[in-house]
Amino acid sequence: MNTLFSPLQEFWKKGDKLLLLLCLLASAYGVALIYSATRYNENDREVIIQIIAILLGVVVYILCTFVDFQLFVEKNWKWLFVGSVLFILLLLTPFGSNVGGNRNWLDLPFLPINIQPNEIDKIPFILLLALLITKIQDQGRDIGSVLSVLQIGAYTVFMLGLIAAVCGDMGMCVVYTFIFVTMAWSAGVKLRWFVLAIGAVVIGFAVLWIFVLPNTAAWDSVYFIKRIRVLFDHSFEPLGVGLQQTRSLLAIGSGQIFGKGYLQGSMTQSTTGALPARDTDFIFAVCGEELGMVGCLALLLLLSLIILRCIWVARNANSPFHAYVAMGMAGMLLIQVAANVGMCLFVFPVMGLTLPFFSYGGSSIITLYAAMGIVSSIKARNLPSWLRDRSGQ
Repeated sequence: MNTLFSPLQEFWKKGDKLLLLLCLLASAYGVALIYSATRYNENDREVIIQIIAILLGVVVYILCTFVDFQLFVEKNWKWLFVGSVLFILLLLTPFGSNVGGNRNWLDLPFLPINIQPNEIDKIPFILLLALLITKIQDQGRDIGSVLSVLQIGAYTVFMLGLIAAVCGDMGMCVVYTFIFVTMAWSAGVKLRWFVLAIGAVVIGFAVLWIFVLPNTAAWDSVYFIKRIRVLFDHSFEPLGVGLQQTRSLLAIGSGQIFGKGYLQGSMTQSTTGALPARDTDFIFAVCGEELGMVGCLALLLLLSLIILRCIWVARNANSPFHAYVAMGMAGMLLIQVAANVGMCLFVFPVMGLTLPFFSYGGSSIITLYAAMGIVSSIKARNLPSWLRDRSGQ
């Protein structure tokens, strides 16, 4: 019996219990919203799958706490890289399925749910990028030098190109890019590099928007361009590309301060004129309609605390590798929260990004708990303050 409970006792001593508690609170809140969002179809399948995924996620969280990921990645980085690439390439097989215009999902006959490789691959991407940055620094090279920036940038561009070519998922490309920016900035890459990159993107997009698209069929045919255009002109295709965000904004606005009441949202509970993707991409709108501004602030507070906890762990990490990994996890959460909420408020384009811990998705929730389990592992290996001071960290 002692042998059975000894891992749990070890986790209780060293693991990040506060982070796990915050994740569980957010997940429980999310399950309540998913139940409301799917109640109209009189089927609890999504709720059951979400609860099972959360339970599995907790197990993964605890197991990850015991792994020294720096040692693991240093020994297995080649396999981790090859595996992450092959995982995405599996989408080109008959098991890959196209949903919503993106080839994101693997439909494996031996699994009860679909899995999203580019969602799961965020973890090896963060681990490998952290290893690459630390190797450059261990060699005594300036991480802000041209060669160093090109080196870490090349790996990132490779992954972005792979995801864009195989999946066509621009939203996930934004997430990977922001993870890179967060980790590179944390490592000491100078601000001028980011200014140059942003400037190049803005100029390129402006040229495309002003001189190229108006003279081509792409202006009216490329769906992603329409999603951006509708942000500046809400009257553009209000029953087409703008329909999802228009309804989301109406639902959030109708909730006002305290909402219409749990399970009482007219658009959430309706089958006609209803919120689209209400259990996934637009779960925030469900919260806004039924629980109002107070419910939305509570949701954002929970997610903010999780992100701040990741940053705290990064600041107290016992090695640069661990610090970069924890910051990468924080950046991953931050961009997904900002993009999803912005999408629901009609200020960001629809990119198919779910709200962490709240949106329905088995592979997503397990991946999130694995990511937070890695942060817990970093916290479990923190140096005590007096030793950290002596080591100069």
